[in-house]
Amino acid sequence: MPAYRPEEIEKKWQAHWKANGTFRAQNHSDKPKYYVLDMFPYPSGAGLHVGHPLGYIASDIVSRFKRLQGFNVLHPMGFDSFGLPAEQYAIQTGQHPAITTEKNIDTYIKQLNSLGFSYDWSREVRTSEPGYYKWTQWIFLKLFNSWYNLDTDRAEPLTALTARFAESGSEGINAAGDADERQVFTAGQWALFSEQQKLAAVHPYRLAYQQDTYVNWCAGLGTVLSNDEVKDGLSERGGFPVERRLMPQWNLRITAYADRLLQGLDTIDWPDAVKEMQRNWIGKSIGAEVTFPVQGHDNAHIKVYTTRVDTIYGATFLVLAPEHELVDTLTTPEQRAAVDEYIAATKRRSERDRMADTKTVSGVFTGAYALNPVNNEPVQIWLADYVLAGYGTGAVMAVPSGDQRDYVFAKHFGLPIPAISDAQKDLDQQADPTKEGRYINSGIINGLGYQEATAKLIAYLEEKGLGRGKVNYRLRDAIFGRQRYWGEPIPIYYKDGTAYGIAESDLPLVLPEIDEYKPTETGEPPLGRAQNWLYRGQYPYELSTMPGWAGSSWYYLRYMDPTNDARFVGEEAEQYWGTVDLYMGGAEHATGHLLYARFWYLFLKDLGLVSGNEPFQKLINQGMILGRSNFVYRLNLSSEHVGLSEPADENASVEETARTAVKLPPIFVSKSWLDKLNDSDTMLALLKDKSGIFACRLKELTAKYQPVSAGSSGTSTGIVANNPYTALHVDVSIVDNDILDIDAFKKLRDEYENAEFILEDNGTYVCGVEIEKMSKSKYNVVNPDVLIGRYGADALRLYEMFLGPLEQYKPWNTNGISGVGGFLKKFWRLFHPEDGPLAVTDEPATPAELKVLHRAIQKAQEDIEKFSFNTSVSLFMITVNELTALKCHKRAILEPLVLLVSPFAPHLAEELWQELGHAAGSISTASYPEFREEFLVEDTVTYPLAINGKVREQMQFAAAATAADIEAAVLASDFLAKHGEGKAAKKVIVVPGRMVNVVV
Repeated sequence: MPAYRPEEIEKKWQAHWKANGTFRAQNHSDKPKYYVLDMFPYPSGAGLHVGHPLGYIASDIVSRFKRLQGFNVLHPMGFDSFGLPAEQYAIQTGQHPAITTEKNIDTYIKQLNSLGFSYDWSREVRTSEPGYYKWTQWIFLKLFNSWYNLDTDRAEPLTALTARFAESGSEGINAAGDADERQVFTAGQWALFSEQQKLAAVHPYRLAYQQDTYVNWCAGLGTVLSNDEVKDGLSERGGFPVERRLMPQWNLRITAYADRLLQGLDTIDWPDAVKEMQRNWIGKSIGAEVTFPVQGHDNAHIKVYTTRVDTIYGATFLVLAPEHELVDTLTTPEQRAAVDEYIAATKRRSERDRMADTKTVSGVFTGAYALNPVNNEPVQIWLADYVLAGYGTGAVMAVPSGDQRDYVFAKHFGLPIPAISDAQKDLDQQADPTKEGRYINSGIINGLGYQEATAKLIAYLEEKGLGRGKVNYRLRDAIFGRQRYWGEPIPIYYKDGTAYGIAESDLPLVLPEIDEYKPTETGEPPLGRAQNWLYRGQYPYELSTMPGWAGSSWYYLRYMDPTNDARFVGEEAEQYWGTVDLYMGGAEHATGHLLYARFWYLFLKDLGLVSGNEPFQKLINQGMILGRSNFVYRLNLSSEHVGLSEPADENASVEETARTAVKLPPIFVSKSWLDKLNDSDTMLALLKDKSGIFACRLKELTAKYQPVSAGSSGTSTGIVANNPYTALHVDVSIVDNDILDIDAFKKLRDEYENAEFILEDNGTYVCGVEIEKMSKSKYNVVNPDVLIGRYGADALRLYEMFLGPLEQYKPWNTNGISGVGGFLKKFWRLFHPEDGPLAVTDEPATPAELKVLHRAIQKAQEDIEKFSFNTSVSLFMITVNELTALKCHKRAILEPLVLLVSPFAPHLAEELWQELGHAAGSISTASYPEFREEFLVEDTVTYPLAINGKVREQMQFAAAATAADIEAAVLASDFLAKHGEGKAAKKVIVVPGRMVNVVV
């Protein structure tokens, strides 16, 4: 097969790699290790589109490159196979989610293999398999049975805590969490506690704990949703209403690790933007907690956290979260209806929406007042949805002169805005948060500056028992329960209402079979449908399942030792592979998966189960390949049964004629007409021009269809002037170079079967174009299977890298891939001239050929190490063009070149490598070509020769020639005689390596 046939070559080598386990990594090797990880996918029913493989291709290039450099490379793949989409499909169809998931995974594996990825499939994991989630449950039990000791700054087993309780009670325990929720008791009291009492005392210390928590509850889906899954008060999937609801939920105490998570960011090579997102999400701040007594309620106090306690004299009102526990107690009868209405409205908004909406001003007065603790002045208590119950104390001390949001709120509701510093300016227009100047209207800190005022106020509040200095974090504990079926069962059972962890020997707790996958009629999660699902036959299990991020928080560890039944990862395997050297994935996971995975790793580190400090040493966020959407444009007529009839008066314009209503199918206009339709004057001219294409075509269509009988649908008013057309997405698979396949379009839907078109002058329909996210709903998804069938996987791999820098967003254009396909054919012909038999010779390489090769070796290695893959592809194209021009077919040049190209186009490289006489499949164990700088050194230099600055010709000189040598050679030549016009040389200026100028 002398011609390049990718469809044959690629299938051949994919089968070879699979049969021979070419990419299996060993857990013991003398080679240095390199661990390359892709964020494993959720196997959706749609399969992969061309945007998905971008990161996979890049990581595969690095993996293959590192093997050539002599590394033992671990490059695994698996599936994040629990997920809500499969469950929703199960609810609709009754098909078990496992069946749907298995089918989808098969599709993904087929697609991934067709792209030639060098995955070690022997290490595949699936989060929904009991053998995997046994260890997810095991890690949860470790969290459940641990507490965080702030004195040692690490997690410890609860047995250490209960031993201290037995010795000295609760005194002196410095643990992460809310101290107000914990009991105070002596060692003697502890000894007298019943089992239930001891468990109740221990529960607030656990790293996995149950607590009433405000959540995003979606009744339509029957589950709690994360903030990421809610948009504008509706579920992202299905568009069901979502409300904030207080529910008992399992939580993980990630807040215990807040400071370590911050510190660790300084030690890892991640994009600055991702690290900054995590820093902001964790949100460390240093300030004070202040207690405001509530007027008329002796036992009610409102705690606020502020980073600007120095502004407390300017606090003219408090704002509580609508979910605050004191709202019901504080609200006066006169304000009850307004407060209830506001709370109901707030429940329909997610926390993320509330935080993001900085423009809308809303709130309601409770009718109650608090007392400012530093001057005893009454301040109004309001509710506003920009305050969140889960952040800080759920209450804000509002200082309108120093905070813009408080300022806008105060202006909107007519609340006072007193100045508190002599440096504040323009308070009639905006807040001024300055820390400069001296305080005024501020009691005990009048005349002081920021630093001394802050210190004095904290000391005063602590002395009076009304506050204390405090470090706070924006980060909140992670909600861990989901009221759905398709997830890991939480390994908890209940005895007399108390939560117990099941024995580790009883893991995994396997998902039971149920009759339907929706909540029970009494509102319990789907697991409530399981029959006789009891721990050891008598105790009810927890009915919630784990969130989607549970299994993804540690999967990279399981890849190291996926078949170990005795341990979540073998100790030797973990110590050999250590941490992930390169992690490839999207930035959208910055405050989700990437944060939770770091948290779990730090916890496992505390237990001595992992050896590193951070799980992922280097992170690259690949950009997004944007879809190139196409549009058709449907005319908007004034009725669905309208058209333009033949004018009664031949001198009348089309639009002036009384119209008889006719039934018309959809009419689509080609793109060139849009500008004229967008303007009412030009649209009118179009309709009046009886001889024009547009008006004639409308008249033709009117004549084509039968008039409707009188009185059936009225008369027409023609095209809707203020909205003449509607742009509709059209499937890009029936568009070629923006030209619509009209016959294929008519087959898309029944309503388009008789569609009519107003075309371009050349008889084509030109579609509109827009660059936007690739999505099924936009019909701009390009299936990689189609492109692989047409051009080959190697062409697709190279083209995706060629589109632009890896981290950037870039638009897809299928038309461009043919150029890459042409390059591969040209590369093939270096070995098979004119697609004939192999014609590689053993002749020695010329200096020019060696220069081309070694320039490519140097640049390709630099590019891969910088992850600049697009420039590598450009380099290969230039190199092949230069070698083609040199008519090079020499082994000394082409064999190293095959190795250079192999990470990018592995199938073609394998084929050529074998043709060159090497063992089948051995290219992965070859060595990357060595760069030799001496081949780039020039023997000669070509100098432009000028007369009085004007270049006349060129001359070559030895690269080692001195300026004197060059001057002598120029004067000895006939250059001056030809161009000097008979004049003598006054001076010869030699610029080394650049040019020679003869002054006459």
